[in-house]
Amino acid sequence: MSGTLGLAVAALIQANAPDSACTIGLYQSPNGAEQVAISAVSDGGLRYTYTDGRRGTVGKAGAELLCDKGGIRSASGQWTKVGLRLTQSKFKSHGETLAGVLIEPATPGPHPLVVFVHGSERTSPRTSYYPFIFASQGLSVFAYDKRGTGDSEGEYTQNFELLADDAVSALKEARRLAAGRFTRSGFFGGSQGGWVAPLAATHVPADFVAVGFGLISSPEEEDRDQVVSEMRELGYGDAEIAKAKELADAASRIAASHFTSGFDQFQALKTRYSARPWYRRINGEYTGAMIRESDSDLRRVGQPLFDNVELIWNYDAQATMARLKAPLLWVIAEKDREAPPELTLERLTGLRKGGADITVYSFPDTDHGIYEFVQAADGGRTVTRISDGYFRLVSDWIKGKAGGPYGNARKR
Repeated sequence: MSGTLGLAVAALIQANAPDSACTIGLYQSPNGAEQVAISAVSDGGLRYTYTDGRRGTVGKAGAELLCDKGGIRSASGQWTKVGLRLTQSKFKSHGETLAGVLIEPATPGPHPLVVFVHGSERTSPRTSYYPFIFASQGLSVFAYDKRGTGDSEGEYTQNFELLADDAVSALKEARRLAAGRFTRSGFFGGSQGGWVAPLAATHVPADFVAVGFGLISSPEEEDRDQVVSEMRELGYGDAEIAKAKELADAASRIAASHFTSGFDQFQALKTRYSARPWYRRINGEYTGAMIRESDSDLRRVGQPLFDNVELIWNYDAQATMARLKAPLLWVIAEKDREAPPELTLERLTGLRKGGADITVYSFPDTDHGIYEFVQAADGGRTVTRISDGYFRLVSDWIKGKAGGPYGNARKR
């Protein structure tokens, strides 16, 4: 466990101590009208996230909240830590010991129980804002460190099948810890968790699956769609987009071969299109990075650079969704650069027409994470907040009572 993460987890363990200063947890405003989650960030600092999605860094210039006089303060006074019930846990999956925590609301139960399935990040979900925000909405949350991160054993991986097995083990552990204190139980997955959570729910009975800003496509399709989205933002038409797609498809063939073949075709396309104005401006998930490697380096170190986390490049997300029996909520960021939503929306619509129990909402003018943003003239985006209504939408749906409105969310 890294020093920064170790401090964050240590703070989490003390999260109910009433006299501890600036620890991770859920806080209530002096007048009781607002609640805010205090979470860890990778540089060792603390982030605040209100239940309506406003956010900032504790103590930063201009921040609404600071660490002072034994806890969290704002201009209106001292904030009080909410007395959540935290139960630390260690559980097994594929022979490795994983670390988790069950976070239960302060309000009387029983409550719905949700396993928080993390994305591709290596930081600890136990110290993020999601579990505390969900707890503020009346959900019991089991958050656990994915294998190879935080306090969990094993090697870090992006193998969806192995991660789904870990999520199944987490749900079983969560049900054991919360026995007699929960109503229904299932999964929430954000980003890469949108591949893992539905797969887990095909391996164990679940009452629900909720996904935020995920994809019903393969990592290969994700890369291609990112390249297409970038080309459109740059103002190119179908003819040039087709050329960029050729490069993306060639890059994917190399990746799918685990960097054993396809190099000659990729190099030929690089030579053919290297003078195009867009050539150095596309990124995708990996195509741009592969373009910027020389042919010799790509052959020599491509596998350790791009194929070292057991990613299933051609993962069949559609087949998983066709097997899913649990009701599904899917929340989309309409201007998502990392997970372009068009293909996912198309496939969700097809699944619904086939009789699947799927609820779909989207938030306009949001990027990956349901983040609202300000876009600069050069295309760069600065996150401002999480869209109002997002947390309430997910929580209400998990409770079985989604009705809205939820900010500017659109029901699809």
